[in-house]
Amino acid sequence: MQTVFITGGTGYIGTRLIKALQQQGNFHIKALVRKGSENKLPESCEIIFGNALDATSYQNAIAPATVFVHLIGVAHPSPSKKEQFKTIDLVSIQQAAKAATHAGIQQFIYLSVAMHPTKIMAAFQEVRAKGEALLLQQSFISTFVRPWYVLGPGHWWPLLLKPFSAILKLFPATSNIAKNLDTVTIEQIVKALFTCIKIPPEKNNCIEVLEIRKL
Repeated sequence: MQTVFITGGTGYIGTRLIKALQQQGNFHIKALVRKGSENKLPESCEIIFGNALDATSYQNAIAPATVFVHLIGVAHPSPSKKEQFKTIDLVSIQQAAKAATHAGIQQFIYLSVAMHPTKIMAAFQEVRAKGEALLLQQSFISTFVRPWYVLGPGHWWPLLLKPFSAILKLFPATSNIAKNLDTVTIEQIVKALFTCIKIPPEKNNCIEVLEIRKL
């Protein structure tokens, strides 16, 4: 049975990924949580209490996991949360890299973001790019999963922009932008993450929006 260590397991994507791993694969899940949040985890997880912003609080509890999945991030990212991106998203990935290295992780899966430059979410993209750059300096294999906006229960408002996106895809000058900044569904992102865990890559790689949608 393969052991997978997950941060952000109580979140919108994390809870669904854990359930998928439990239902469809032979995995033992270790999930990092703060005390008081453990009831948000799916059943049958091994609960690891710790602080995602402090590697020393959980690095000794990662083993024997071979895969580290990092899903920590500010909920509902927006331009107004620029400082939170620095104090939560960036610090958590810095600490996760330290913890994963300490534990001898073989594969690190990082939920990043589509990297086609935008003005409105530039701060968010910058922090995620720094996270990716940091992981590439480590000895383990890294996979960057790069969605733009994830559609699902309670997260439907981007559907209003679909007609405009469809029009942009028709023109060569804007087609690539529209495709890279398209939406994916919660089912698609969970399937992409699940596939990365079940079929580990042999080298560092990125999974962009189009590939997420195909999966």
